[in-house]
Amino acid sequence: MKLIQTVPEMQAEADRRRAEGRRLALVPTMGALHEGHLALVREAHRHADHVTVSIFVNPTQFAPGEDYEQYPRTLAADLEQLERLGFVDVVFAPSPAAMYPGGPARHRTWVTVEGLDEHLCGRFRPGHFRGVTTVVSKLFLACRPHVAVFGRKDAQQFLILRRMVRDLNFGIELIGVPTVREPDGLALSSRNVYLSPSERAQAVVLSRAVSEARRLAETGEQRTEALVEAMRRALAQAPDARVQYAEVVDTETLQPVEKLEPGREALAAVAVFFGQTRLIDNAFFRIPSDVREG
Repeated sequence: MKLIQTVPEMQAEADRRRAEGRRLALVPTMGALHEGHLALVREAHRHADHVTVSIFVNPTQFAPGEDYEQYPRTLAADLEQLERLGFVDVVFAPSPAAMYPGGPARHRTWVTVEGLDEHLCGRFRPGHFRGVTTVVSKLFLACRPHVAVFGRKDAQQFLILRRMVRDLNFGIELIGVPTVREPDGLALSSRNVYLSPSERAQAVVLSRAVSEARRLAETGEQRTEALVEAMRRALAQAPDARVQYAEVVDTETLQPVEKLEPGREALAAVAVFFGQTRLIDNAFFRIPSDVREG
């Protein structure tokens, strides 16, 4: 397993492997790896014969006052985990200076996907998805993958990146991996380490909320108002939870809908604070196509 920390070296490595006829996969991460990340890496291995994992805490997707400085950075432990897998070829771990020469404040070229960041996390994190789409574009240009693997836990991110890849003709296959969960249903997240024991016990309400919304939809409930109300009732069971949002949106437009259409995919999503720790969860679902319009 090779550790690469500069863009030119990463591009040269990718070019060499492409010239050999290898199929390249990229798994972008911000490090602090857990089993959810490793599931993405295993999925990448199933789709390619050369796997790169990037580890980069991207400053441009953190708003002022967010946890950029405190975000866990565990490169040595991350490298050990990836080495143990036995099939990761490259870890690309650039510095902020390598990705943003001159510093993020002097960066002038941005990639934006219009209209898909108006709701869910985008409503509360201005500039966040511009930072995500820009850094992922830069990672694509550095790592030159044929396929890129992302977790569907960050559902809005995945859907925005899917649209970006399609609109800009990147020619990269995007694969979304379902959320990996603890036995009690809590979605794995690098931020779970911030939770107190009491908050950790309460945090299961996120998965219960989105699961209930999906259950209602899949049994024929088409009124999104009813789904949102059910999610809020579930979240209210956690006394320390501060709900930022509970929404149901169309997965193509990421716009809220009043009534679900049979056969069309939708997303139920929540964001909740426990103290200063912000957690998200979601569930994808479709109204059965044989449900009659009501």
